[in-house]
Amino acid sequence: MKTSMKIVAMLMAAMMLACLFTACGKDTNSGDKTFLLGCTGPLTGDASSYGISVKNGAQLAVDEVNAAGGVNGIKFTFDMKDDKATAEDAATGYDALMDAGMQISLGSVTSGSCESFASKSVADNLFFMTPSASAANVIANRPNAFRVCFGDPDQGTLAAKELSAKYEKIGAIYDNSDPYSKGIFEAFDAEMKTLNKEFSTQTFDQETKKDFSTQVEALKDCDVIFLPIYYTEAGLIAKTCAAKSCDALLYGCDGLDGVVDQIDDTVTNEIKYITPFDVNSSDTKVSSFVTKYKEAFGAAPDQFAADAYDAVYAIAEAMKDANITDASISASDLCEAVKTAITSSSFQLQGVTGTMTWDASGACNKEPQVVDIKK
Repeated sequence: MKTSMKIVAMLMAAMMLACLFTACGKDTNSGDKTFLLGCTGPLTGDASSYGISVKNGAQLAVDEVNAAGGVNGIKFTFDMKDDKATAEDAATGYDALMDAGMQISLGSVTSGSCESFASKSVADNLFFMTPSASAANVIANRPNAFRVCFGDPDQGTLAAKELSAKYEKIGAIYDNSDPYSKGIFEAFDAEMKTLNKEFSTQTFDQETKKDFSTQVEALKDCDVIFLPIYYTEAGLIAKTCAAKSCDALLYGCDGLDGVVDQIDDTVTNEIKYITPFDVNSSDTKVSSFVTKYKEAFGAAPDQFAADAYDAVYAIAEAMKDANITDASISASDLCEAVKTAITSSSFQLQGVTGTMTWDASGACNKEPQVVDIKK
């Protein structure tokens, strides 16, 4: 009996000691506590190139920030859930990340998914900065929502001004079932009307995105075809142009980043797209990032990787400016602190995608570039 009581006493002592250590683990100065940075994105499926790039770019930045001491000595843990570029999976991923204790976020990668993610984030007052979800609704009327990429309206307006000034016969092909594509096209259309410039339009949707014969045939005599779409469909359109002897310039937005891997030697069209990032830039910050990315992942980064890299640094620098020292800070309290810091007139990030500032709308202010792919 005495032996049993002694065993029980020893077990109780061990449990108390374990609880003591657990409590100590909540100490904000403990080295094993981290901030949980989460997001969702397509790691499988047609848009997986975007998601993998964002994951790689973000992880590279997290590793660098952690190696430099984190935020006031507290490091980040990064977790990304596969949302397959669907709103439903983005919502599921959001719930899983919040259950795991997510405190700050990169939102989602694609616009449709990020609209779903953003709608859930409002109630939790979770700060997120999406690298690439450019639809207007992602950040509209959501004080917790920010982004690094250009907004859809900005890209559409810029493209309209550029093309209308240089070309007579202008065509456009867009996906009328996709928020990203529709958002850019609507801004393009509005600006073209303002400029009193006519153009021809063809559409497709998720059910008809494998065959572009009809659309290219209708626009084959155009000088330029505007493509506010993603790289997979743009690659198919380029190949269809080759098959139908259409030599129009193909001009797109940031969704075309990656199209070079979707075309072959049959494509002779010149392809241009608006982007915040040029992998061939001579800028030392960019070239250093490109070198480190290649060493880590065996391939060159695209603008999705670059925007994700900058998003992590923007969050980390804002947290430093806000003097965040409590690893157990709530998502809502962290959101308020980071918002105040990042929208301050003194906050500016010198990133690999340019010099960036933010205002209360969540929009990122930086200069665009146009990449020219010549086959």
